[in-house]
Amino acid sequence: MTTELKAHNSSLPCLNNNNDKFSYETTLPPSWPMREEDPVAALAMARPEFGEHGGVNLSIENSITFTVMEAETMRKMFEGELGPERDFFIYSRHFHPTVMALSRQMAALEGTEAAYCTSSGMAAISSVLLQLVSSGGHIVASRTLYGGTHALLSHFLPRVCNITTTFVDVKEHEMVRDAMVEGKTKVLYFETVANPTLTVANVPALSRMAHKKGVTVVVDNTFSPMIISPVRLGADIVVHSCSKFISGGADIIAGAVCGSKSLVNSMMDLHQGTLMLLGPTMNAKVASELSQRIPHLSLRMKEHSHRALVFAQRMKNLGLKVIYPGLNDHPDHHLLSSIANKDYGYGGVLCIDMGTEERANSLMNILQNHTHFGLMAVSLGFFETLMSCSGSSTSSELNGEEKELAGISPGLIRMSVGYVGTLEQKWSQLEKALLKMKI
Repeated sequence: MTTELKAHNSSLPCLNNNNDKFSYETTLPPSWPMREEDPVAALAMARPEFGEHGGVNLSIENSITFTVMEAETMRKMFEGELGPERDFFIYSRHFHPTVMALSRQMAALEGTEAAYCTSSGMAAISSVLLQLVSSGGHIVASRTLYGGTHALLSHFLPRVCNITTTFVDVKEHEMVRDAMVEGKTKVLYFETVANPTLTVANVPALSRMAHKKGVTVVVDNTFSPMIISPVRLGADIVVHSCSKFISGGADIIAGAVCGSKSLVNSMMDLHQGTLMLLGPTMNAKVASELSQRIPHLSLRMKEHSHRALVFAQRMKNLGLKVIYPGLNDHPDHHLLSSIANKDYGYGGVLCIDMGTEERANSLMNILQNHTHFGLMAVSLGFFETLMSCSGSSTSSELNGEEKELAGISPGLIRMSVGYVGTLEQKWSQLEKALLKMKI
């Protein structure tokens, strides 16, 4: 990292204090000098967590507060002499053993020193930005973002925190460079694969550009876990909505912050840490559920990607306006091919531009209620196909001009391709709907 994030030397347990008695544990033991480049290999090398009685699955620690055997121990914990890496826990809003186990998995997945799992993706995003940017500070962000993130940057942060954002086209590197004000801009924020337009960010080039100006690079990798590893490409921090592909079940709200030990420790500072003070705490049961889903994330991503590519190719051959970075004519196809991890495909989300919202809604209605291809619902990463008209749903926080600048047309259908049923069965259902629409 170019911009080093120093931890405050407060009384917070588990901070990396000057006496170096302990620190937030790295993903890999010190005896392993090299980190695996492939996310699956990195996950396999992460420290395993066994059940309390030696069970192959992680036990759920159900307590929110933890006892000490001697009164003097509590003082040492609050002074930072004893911490969770030696199994000294205080309170679940701080560090929690089950959530820490999941955090180690997320750090391994993204190739970072540490991670911290939160109650939602927006909790992860807002906590990171509020930690890095103070009142009067400035952010440069992509024009094309999830609607909730856009609203946070364009409305909430200026009103509440006096933090302003300049929105740019991250494909136009000169525009990005010109928007960063040296000494004032603290963060460059973008999504690896943009929601919903599926434009791909040149993570290495954008990171180099930001670091030259002392700007920290924060990347939302929700659309492309396994496929892209932003930190290995030069980014500083990765955030996730774990509710999507990482969960895969459309039944969990969760998030994660992946970055350096100093970042996580600063966010847990007793006096100034956003994770500590705002309290976006993940429930232990959620952490346990997710820890059992991450090991098969790679298999799910491969099948999501495979089916998305097949459907995109076939729909393109039928004359539809399909947007998918796995297609050779997608403007970012070669970029994604050059920065992606091998074997995980091009992602499980594709878009169909039907031109108007009316036509988009008609197609989705047929797909759900007549041919049973998928479900009209927001979110992504589910085993069933989910589809929504982005402009009137997940991007509705943007006004008309902002949608136009972001490249979100009124008839854009975002489709998260599932893997239930056979591929040919699902294609038949999709094809019947297209025929009914006279496409």
